[in-house]
Amino acid sequence: MNILFTCGGTAGHVNPAVALARLFQQEHPSCNVLFVGADGGMETRLVPKEGYEIRTVTITNFRRSLKPANIIHNIGTLKNMVTSKAQARRILDEFKPDLVVGTGGYASYPIVKQAARRGIPTAVHESNAVPGLTTKALSKVVDCVMVGFEESRAHYDCPDKVVVTGTPVRGDFFRYTRAEARAQLGITDDRPLLLSYWGSLGASVMNALTVELLERQQKDGLPFHHIHGAGRDFASMMEALQAKGISAPELQVREYIYDMPLVMAAADVVLCRAGASTVSELAAIGKPSVLVPSPNVTANHQEKNARVLERQGGAVVLTEPDCTAEVLYTTLCDLLRDPSRRAEMSRALTATAVVDAGSIIYKTLVNLLPDKNR
Repeated sequence: MNILFTCGGTAGHVNPAVALARLFQQEHPSCNVLFVGADGGMETRLVPKEGYEIRTVTITNFRRSLKPANIIHNIGTLKNMVTSKAQARRILDEFKPDLVVGTGGYASYPIVKQAARRGIPTAVHESNAVPGLTTKALSKVVDCVMVGFEESRAHYDCPDKVVVTGTPVRGDFFRYTRAEARAQLGITDDRPLLLSYWGSLGASVMNALTVELLERQQKDGLPFHHIHGAGRDFASMMEALQAKGISAPELQVREYIYDMPLVMAAADVVLCRAGASTVSELAAIGKPSVLVPSPNVTANHQEKNARVLERQGGAVVLTEPDCTAEVLYTTLCDLLRDPSRRAEMSRALTATAVVDAGSIIYKTLVNLLPDKNR
């Protein structure tokens, strides 16, 4: 059996595909898996680290603004669509997939579209409550649309194709206990650990606030450990930290957190955005969080995601305009100094989490396959 996953743009699109790939190989050890992403996309770094081969197509996004630079960009995107169509055909000819699954990002479009035209079983999964342009377009040609939230169904023209499955979480997130993870990270004292990151691409405004947060921690005598993922702002953030003289073993800044399941298991509180994949991971392992939704996303879907965890009692939500270093620091300290409150938040999350989303999606996808492949 050959399964092709296509995704890209952010880790939130890649991680669900990796979780599904591992589940298919667990159930079908002889299953062959291929990933397809965009030229130069971060998926070309993330996927090989998970042990999978990835091919790429030349594809870019559409910009909605009518500024001259964006019009020129969109003309280039139209040209790339022609190129990517030929590349997609070649990949399908060579790999001969029995199933093609898109999990988000514009890299999914040419592969899923060409597979559907050939009659290959196809499906897309949308983690967010509001579908992106790619998912919305592909929903018209695929066999099945899988979504993370019931409210998402209303956003599709063919609701009979929509199956509410939740969002899969990689099994690695359930591998470690807090004690095991802390030991592997070399944390030997009793101070709590804060994990922070602003998405796989980073966020300059929030990374700048994180510099101030780290400075406050150092001035206060390092009351807690802190591991931060800076994303593409890593170089500028390190320069800012150096200029302020901020440096301590307890304050660890990385460009990207490749061992996220380990670090998240060790963490006592997570400070981050509210992408659907992240929200699903936090809920599945019952991890208390302080969420600052990105204000720069379609239909404000990150705040909608964050409010779900807030209503469940598992997260504190702060909007970006309300965030200052002082507000962040006070909010985090209150939570990190209150283990009973964190325990209550964790219980609230695990009581409502959908931890078998991967299994539900797997069964949905298997039903699309011809009988010989099931």
